[in-house]
Amino acid sequence: MSWLDRVRNAIPFAAKRETPDNLWHKCKGCGQMVFVKELEENLHVCPKCEHHERIGPRLRFEYHFDAGSWRTLPSPKVPEDPLRFRDSKRYADRLKAARAQTGEQDAFVNAVGTIDGHRAVIGVQDFAFMGGSMGQAVGEAFVAGCEAAIRENAPFIVFTASGGARMQEGILSLMQMPRSTVAIEMLHDAGLPYIVVLTDPTSGGVMAAYAMLGDVQIAEPRATLAFTGRRVIENTIREKLPDDFQTSEYYRDHGLIDMVTHRRELKETLGRLAAFLCTERKAA
Repeated sequence: MSWLDRVRNAIPFAAKRETPDNLWHKCKGCGQMVFVKELEENLHVCPKCEHHERIGPRLRFEYHFDAGSWRTLPSPKVPEDPLRFRDSKRYADRLKAARAQTGEQDAFVNAVGTIDGHRAVIGVQDFAFMGGSMGQAVGEAFVAGCEAAIRENAPFIVFTASGGARMQEGILSLMQMPRSTVAIEMLHDAGLPYIVVLTDPTSGGVMAAYAMLGDVQIAEPRATLAFTGRRVIENTIREKLPDDFQTSEYYRDHGLIDMVTHRRELKETLGRLAAFLCTERKAA
């Protein structure tokens, strides 16, 4: 052994420490790196630019229901792959992959609990599940959420996040638009409020259906809200659209929604609305 090897072997080296891959998160709004722990403590809102990250049903329930008060409702069973659809992959395989990734049966999940002590049913659309696309399972879950709200004598609050109808189910997905409208009318007949919270992004057939039928329309800041794409509209009308077109703030300023509410203030807002609207409707 050479003298160089003897010296090198005598020097104590600290063991290499492994850095977790999920320690940092790159904000999609400002591009800055944020500690994941800091982001989670801030309700998945960037502390630097206030960008609202997309979150799934479980976090929505945790953030807006009173702690320990909520439980998820069973997902309705529907025929899977009714058209035996195949593009680059089989539809059945896409469903399996989405279920493995999200842990959910489909893109719409309901839960019942209390918000500031007021009974409520919340339905959440999960964009991580095939872009939150609306198929038979989503339509059936939406109707089940309305029925649960009627049983509980509580408001139905829906968080939308979707790219639109699910093409793999063809006309069957579009049939969920009138079905959801009828379910909302059932809520109204029971004297119960239907409250919509539009999140990023909400578009297509969902935007044309239950996303815009709320008694109260709320949106998270800077969410993309659209029926069709910006480029399609510009090519059709041959005009340049405003930079803030199809955002929450644009919709509010033009009277299409009632308010834009930060995620930190949303639970209090929903609790206040649930108390006021249910009291008013019962009194009527």
